[in-house]
Amino acid sequence: MMGVKVIVIRTAGTNCNEETAFAFRYLGALVDQVHINALIAGEVKIKDYHILALPGGFSYGDDIASGRILANELRLKLGNDIQQFIRDGKLIIGICNGFQILVKAGILPGLNWKVGQEATLFHNDSAKFESRWVHLKNESRCVWTKNLAPQIYLPVAHGEGKFIPRDKKVLDALAANGQIVLRYCNAQGSKPTYPENPNGSTEDIAGICDTTGRIFGLMPHPERHFLFEQHPSWTRLSRKSDLGDGAKIFENGVNYVRENLLRK
Repeated sequence: MMGVKVIVIRTAGTNCNEETAFAFRYLGALVDQVHINALIAGEVKIKDYHILALPGGFSYGDDIASGRILANELRLKLGNDIQQFIRDGKLIIGICNGFQILVKAGILPGLNWKVGQEATLFHNDSAKFESRWVHLKNESRCVWTKNLAPQIYLPVAHGEGKFIPRDKKVLDALAANGQIVLRYCNAQGSKPTYPENPNGSTEDIAGICDTTGRIFGLMPHPERHFLFEQHPSWTRLSRKSDLGDGAKIFENGVNYVRENLLRK
């Protein structure tokens, strides 16, 4: 039977592609890391894959704004291919810089493609790069977070992670549609303050999905807590699994393809 095929898109400044590829490979997926130029040139086709992953890093050095240049390339040069990829029922995940790219390309939250960008990810309120571990509440039945624990622990590493919807109408739609997937919280699962919310995101939003639940973007890094030993306190914890909190996200993506796309 054909395996789950994942394309990890990279460009100058991408630096989490290896970890993202490892996570999918660990779960049995076939993974290709492909430079954006190969896609633009037509040497590789997005349609040949089931999952498109945009990993973290600093694409093009975050010139202009985080993720903006790669977002423009996806929108202007590969927009039709990506829209068809979505219509075909396939999956997309964007992590950190990848989340910024999906939002600035207008792919997320995906309420209205014709409108374009409906939200942004802006400079942290602290006005500095935030690299720390955060608690997160899982609030959605997104494909990627199915059966994920109600609260998880993942690291963040970003300078522009403040999620801001274009207006209240967009924010209300996200809530009404169940598109708010992850929120920052404190260790007790309650309303966070800084640095528990490391960037000042509107309503503590750390990750969203589109209306189908198949396109997921998040600022925290699930690939950096894929293995149990990646937890900063792993030597003091009871080992219940070899995998960390982030692994379930990748597992859900791979399993969705196996159950819904490979059986067709």
